[in-house]
Amino acid sequence: MLLSETMLNYVIRPAEESDLTAITDIYNEAVIRGGASADLEPVSREVRRAWVDSHQPREQYPVVVIDVTDEATGETVTAGFGSLSKFHPRAGYDGIAELSYYIAARFHGQGLGTAMVDWLLQAAVERGFHHATTIIYADNAGSVALMRHFGFTRFGVLPAAVKVVGDNELHDMSYWFKTL
Repeated sequence: MLLSETMLNYVIRPAEESDLTAITDIYNEAVIRGGASADLEPVSREVRRAWVDSHQPREQYPVVVIDVTDEATGETVTAGFGSLSKFHPRAGYDGIAELSYYIAARFHGQGLGTAMVDWLLQAAVERGFHHATTIIYADNAGSVALMRHFGFTRFGVLPAAVKVVGDNELHDMSYWFKTL
């Protein structure tokens, strides 16, 4: 178990079948909040299961959760999830991993996103990837700061490209990479 800067006790572990509800709830919270997913309406547990199952082989493309333990009560709750995914289906791209991570809103600003991205980058190195990439809303200040913190380089912007729930404007998407 690791200890974050905010003194939350947490552990990052492989996602299991029993985590699907938490993964779905956290993802749907991000969809409803807007600015973190290009989905425009909440998704079903079955859709999230298919997403988890698409990470094959799992040893190369892990899906993990971050569990937080409340020291006062001893209660453990899943606070977020992350994954390494194939960047592109063509074999020539196999050395590139795409990072995804979602942290429940009530845990934002407590170091869990940093812990998750750090874990994912270490996992990418251990699995032999030579680059990591991610696509984020250009106006998602928290994720932009996190990418900069880890030394990612923004290599492109797709202007006025993606909608957000409850917003009729199109938002820019930013593309980031890091050499591992």
